[in-house]
Amino acid sequence: MANSQLKTRIPKLRPTPLPRSFYEPSAELVAPRLLGHFLLRRAPDGSWAGGAIVECEAYLANDPACHGFRRETPRNRSMYGPPGHAYVYFIYGNYFCFNAVCAAQGLAEAVLIRAIEPTYGEHWLQKNRPVGQQRDLTSGPAKLCLALSIEREFDGTDLASAKSDLIIAKNHDVRRFVRERGRLVTTTRVGISVAEHMPLRFYLDGSAFVSRRKLVLPA
Repeated sequence: MANSQLKTRIPKLRPTPLPRSFYEPSAELVAPRLLGHFLLRRAPDGSWAGGAIVECEAYLANDPACHGFRRETPRNRSMYGPPGHAYVYFIYGNYFCFNAVCAAQGLAEAVLIRAIEPTYGEHWLQKNRPVGQQRDLTSGPAKLCLALSIEREFDGTDLASAKSDLIIAKNHDVRRFVRERGRLVTTTRVGISVAEHMPLRFYLDGSAFVSRRKLVLPA
C-alpha cells in the first residue's frame, strides 16, 4: 500500500501556501483541516520535497500538555504567535518536532505534525533518512523532521509566505485525498502524561504512514 501511494519528485511544482487566515482559528479546529495538505521543504536543488499530512495533534492555550501552558520562554516563544508560523523544538537530546502555530497572537496554540505521506522529493527524503521500509520514512514527528531536514533554524518560519523554504501548501484536491484515505479518526494524543483524555489527535485511517493507531473515542 505504501509504495502505491508514493509519487516521484515533481521539480516544477509551484506550491501555494495556505493563507494566514487558515491558522487563525483554535488549533483544535485547524488540526483536522490540515489533513491532506502538503508539508513541503525546499531542497538544496531548489525543488520541493515533502508530502501530505496524515496525522496531527492539537495543543491548546488552556491545555496542561501544551508547551505554552504556563508561561512564555525563549524555547516556546514562537508558539505565542503570530499564527501561520513554525514552532520547532528539540526533544530527547536528538530530535526535532515541527508545529504550525494557530489562534490569536499571544494564546500559544499549535498543531504538531505527526506524520506525512511522501508525495514529492522521495529520493531526497530517503537520502536524509535511509530506511528499509517505506512506511517508516515519515511515520512519526521526529522521523518526518529528519527526512525533511527540519531543525531549530526553521523555528519561527512564516509558513504562509511563498518566499519561505518551509511551508504548508494547499492541496487543491484535498477532499478527494481525504476520502481515498478512509475515515478521519479522532482520538487521544501520544506520549503525554497530562490531559491524556483530551481527544486532540487526528489521522486518516487508510494511510500507511500513520505513526500509531488507538481505539476511536465515542462520538
